[in-house]
Amino acid sequence: MRTIPKIAAALTAMTLATCPLLAAEIEVEMLNRGAEGVMVFEPSLIKLAPGDTVKFMPTDRGHNVETIKGMLPEGAESFAGKLNEEVTITFDKPGVYGVRCKPHYGMGMVGLIVVGEPANTDNAKAVTHPGRAKQIFAKLFDRLATEQTAMKQP
Repeated sequence: MRTIPKIAAALTAMTLATCPLLAAEIEVEMLNRGAEGVMVFEPSLIKLAPGDTVKFMPTDRGHNVETIKGMLPEGAESFAGKLNEEVTITFDKPGVYGVRCKPHYGMGMVGLIVVGEPANTDNAKAVTHPGRAKQIFAKLFDRLATEQTAMKQP
């Protein structure tokens, strides 16, 4: 009789560990004007656990979201949404992902998604960007470094 509760507990633990309902879903708005300026993803810096999902919402028309070549962890698949399309992506591979709105990339409409440990940060930082995107990514990487340093302090 004692083995039945143990089996039930093991089955419950296995179910909870693999249950996609426990994964987080973050919504990101694609905006013409937001708290951080014009042509922005809000939030623009997102931290996730592997298996979490991001839903990119075309709050304002004329935007898309797509990955930036060179700003993906090894083995991660790139993606590209269409203009005015809601895009939902589950991020399974740990690392740093750079995303952009293709029509507004040069205006700085970019975002940084960090899944688990950002092992590919140096490679992602080495990618060159046009116009204001270069400045925005520099700020996002600075914010990431500041937050990581704060977390390591006792």
